[in-house]
Amino acid sequence: MAEPWPPYSSSSRGKKKRPRSPNDDATSSQGRTENSTSLEDNLIFSDTLIALQLMRTQFPKLEKVVTQPFILQSQLYSSVKDRTQVDRDLESLKKDRVLRVFKLNTGQDDHAIMFMDDYLKQMESAVRRSKGKNQDCSEVFEWFEKYVLPSKLDVSIDHLELCSLLSHGGDARDKHITLLMNAGLLTRQLIDPNMYWFSIPSIGPILKGLTQVCTSWLFYSFVQILWC
Repeated sequence: MAEPWPPYSSSSRGKKKRPRSPNDDATSSQGRTENSTSLEDNLIFSDTLIALQLMRTQFPKLEKVVTQPFILQSQLYSSVKDRTQVDRDLESLKKDRVLRVFKLNTGQDDHAIMFMDDYLKQMESAVRRSKGKNQDCSEVFEWFEKYVLPSKLDVSIDHLELCSLLSHGGDARDKHITLLMNAGLLTRQLIDPNMYWFSIPSIGPILKGLTQVCTSWLFYSFVQILWC
């Protein structure tokens, strides 16, 4: 059984930039204008981002559970003590398209944080499964990735806005939205059927386990149960 994840702490508070090498100036002049730099050059490494990256590397590989790593927001709050700064960092990272935040349907007021690259991999797997079952209307997945995800950073979206964004790709109809829901990319809200949660495909088994665990280290406790 793995040891518990210790609360994250940083010896120096605030934000850190990647150290520049002597060749950075020469390299940056090739293929870029003065006003255009790479994400890596500009990325600010805050305590929040470092903690997220650390917890991502410790996400277990579980048999019969195929999902990319994600972190509970409550777990992040327990690891980085400045909650206000965590919220600010998360908003900044969402705007920079580094990660997305998802409301979890566990009965708990918690959210999952997933790096964007991981989410797109998870989405790709869901799309392949969905296309294998039904080729009709599969163009909606491209519309969703190209027009909806970059424009809507919140955890939810209403029906009219969803249709409006999808319509940039084509004639969006209810059958397209149904396909997105069947693929696990959207979940209709129970209290308002005109609202949808953005969701992570294929994490149902993990969420089922999460609802049975109630400790301050909610996610780690669930992992312990699976590993025992």
